[in-house]
Parts: sequence; structure tokens; C-alpha cells
Amino acid sequence: MRSSNPVFSRRGFSRNNGYAGFDAQQQPPQAGNPYATNPYAGNPYGQQPQAPGQPYAPPAAPPSAGRMTIDDVVARTGMTLGLVIAMAAVAWITGLSLPLAVGAGLIAMVLSFVQVFKRKASPALILAYAAFEGLFLGALSNFVNQFVDGAAMQAVLGTLAVFTAVLVLYKTRVIRVTQRFYRFVMAAAIGFVLLMAVNMLFAVFGGGDGLGFRSGGLGILFGVVGVVLGALFLALDFKQVEDGIAYGAPKEEAWLAAFGLTLTLVWIYLEFLRLIAILQGD
Repeated sequence: MRSSNPVFSRRGFSRNNGYAGFDAQQQPPQAGNPYATNPYAGNPYGQQPQAPGQPYAPPAAPPSAGRMTIDDVVARTGMTLGLVIAMAAVAWITGLSLPLAVGAGLIAMVLSFVQVFKRKASPALILAYAAFEGLFLGALSNFVNQFVDGAAMQAVLGTLAVFTAVLVLYKTRVIRVTQRFYRFVMAAAIGFVLLMAVNMLFAVFGGGDGLGFRSGGLGILFGVVGVVLGALFLALDFKQVEDGIAYGAPKEEAWLAAFGLTLTLVWIYLEFLRLIAILQGD
């Protein structure tokens, strides 16, 4: 089963039979070793079968200078998010116009798709995405903030709160990422995206707010749903990072982990910004 995050799914982070692991060069389970699923570390001897529906505890990979570590992920994520914030500040201070911001957003989207379909991480491409995404977010936030004072800061605080809450719940195993959890999140996400696409088409061709999924009472409901979905994707991202470290993924995967986390956090921020604009708007 492919990962929920398109970044990780292209790099082989996947789930087979409810278990988390890599499938870049995965082989079918072998007799006497039904968990032979790690192409980076060979057969993961010593691991124990898990009860149905329980998350799989991946085997510990031997320490190696060429393996991804949590410090690598934190450092790359800090660089990527730092660049997003820095460029957002530039767009805000300079008063970047919305047409230019939309252009930057489109460029960021193209760069993100290019990276998703690349077979290797490209730090330059990821950082370029972060720069253009920051310009888009900064200009959009400035625009919304002119009508709803403090909206941008509230969205930032909301995003930080969700990130912290999900991290704590995940580390304490209150949130357990299983196959059922994955399927639920993916089904909800697909439904959400389809509804938003239909709403956008009605808005483009019919004018106004389309079906009203992004304004009024329905807008508030779908804004909350968007934030919740973002939080659930964060849990899936944390699981992918944890499994990558445990399986001994190459160090370059830290850039993809940072990229995936950035995509999810941007999603949550935008949903918060939209929700706050609806709640506090005239």
C-alpha cells in the first residue's frame, strides 16, 4: 500500500499488509522470514509478529554515518521551513501583489510535482519550492490580514498547536498509525479533495462561491475538516520518518522527509487562514 504522502510514496515508503516499510525493491515474504521487507538492511531478523490491527514496530537499523537520523530530519526541516518563513516575510514587507503571489504559488506547485516524481531528493529543488511557496503565503497572508487583523498570526499559532499536539499524541502512542488508520485518512482526503474540486469548478463557471463549501457555515465545517485532515497526515508523516530511521534509510531521505512535512504544514496553515477569515470576516 502506498504512502499517504506523495513524496514518500515515490521514494518507496509504503505499507504492505498493514505494516510500514520500504518497497523500493521489496520482495514477497519468504518461508521462514515473513517480514523480509527492507531493501536497505536486508532481512530484519529478530522482529516479532504483531497482533492484527496493531502498528508494526520496525527493526532497529545498525548505526551508520550514511543513514538518516532524526537530527538530519530536524535540520533539513528547519532549513526548509525557515526559508518559507523568510520569503513570506519578504513578500509581506514589500507588499507583493496578489497576481505575482499567485504566479509564485503556481511555480511552487510545479516545483513540488517535479520533486515528487523525481527518484532522488534534490535539495536545490526543495529549497526553490520553499522560497516560492513562502512568497505566495506571505502575500496571501498580508492580503487576508488587511481584512481580518491578526489572522496570519492566529493561523501560525494554530498550526504550531496542531503540530505540537499531534507530535505529543504520536510519541505517547495515543495516535497509532495502522492500516485501518491509513485507509480512513486516505478515503477522507480523497473525498475532501473531490468536493473542493467540484466547488471550485462551480465557482469558476457559475460565479460566486460555487456550492458554498468555502464560505459561511459550510465553509467553517470544511475548514475544520481540512485542519483535522492535516493533523492526521502529520501523524502519517511522523510514522514514515520513524520507519525510515528504523530501517536505515539513506541520509538523503531527510530532505524528502523535510519536504513532506513542509507540504503538510503549509496545508494546515492555509486551512487555518481560510477558517479564521470566515469566522472573523464581515
